[in-house]
This record gives sequence, C-alpha cells and structure tokens, in this order.
Amino acid sequence: MSEENKDLGDKAKDAAKGAKESAKEFAKDAKESAEEFAEDTKEAAKDFKEEAKKTADEFKEGLANAGGDNKKLLAGILAILFGWLGVHKFILGYQKEGIIMAAVGVLGWFLCGIPTMLVSIVGLIEGIMYLTKSDEEFYNTYQVGKKPWF
Repeated sequence: MSEENKDLGDKAKDAAKGAKESAKEFAKDAKESAEEFAEDTKEAAKDFKEEAKKTADEFKEGLANAGGDNKKLLAGILAILFGWLGVHKFILGYQKEGIIMAAVGVLGWFLCGIPTMLVSIVGLIEGIMYLTKSDEEFYNTYQVGKKPWF
C-alpha cells in the first residue's frame, strides 16, 4: 500500500506541476494578448487623432477661405439666426455696422426687448436678401461695392 500511495503522490505532484506550467503559459498568453490589444488601441487612437485633426483643418480652411458663394450662404444663415448680434456683418467685413447691431441687440434686452426685436427683423430681412441674390450680384453688392445696409 505504501508503494501505491507513493505512486499516487507522484502522480499528484506531476499533475500539480503540469497545472502550474499550464497556468504560467495561460498567464503568458493573456499578457501577450493584452499587450497586443493595448498596442492596437494606441494605433487606432493615433489614427483617429490624425483624421480628426485633418477634418478640423479642412473645416477651418473652408471658413477662412470662404469665397463669394460661401460667404453668401454663411452670412445669410447667420443673419437669419443671429441677426440681432450682427454676426453676418462681421463675416462680410463691416465691423462698425456689426458693433452697432450687437450693441443695440444686447442693450435692447434691458429695454423690454423692443430694440432687440427690431434689430432681429433687420437681420432676418438682410439674411433673406443675401440668400435670394445671385452669387455674382451678392459679390458685387456686398463684397466689392461694400453696401453695409440692405
């Protein structure tokens, strides 16, 4: 019987040794997989960062280099949405008129909103006018001719 117990003990030791080696191998595989995943994630994040930066640069260039048609569309939409702030005037290069509209729009809130409402109506009318003009007419009137109002 002691011989049999010794054989069982040796078998148990061998099984434990095999299990320990299997656990080490599993841990090593898991570590390698985690490192690969981390590397892939870093690479994907780097690609995303580069793509986002490229898109932002293209967007910034599009606004900075807005030509006649782009300024027409941008100024028209901003005039309709934010006419009371005079944002469209700044887009077209009319700083003095933009400051006047912004000041009246903001200070009008303290006077029951009536001046703000009037300036909003002016912005709405100008926005509609900008968008209904042809590209050439808009460019000649507001960018070359520098007509600040209506």
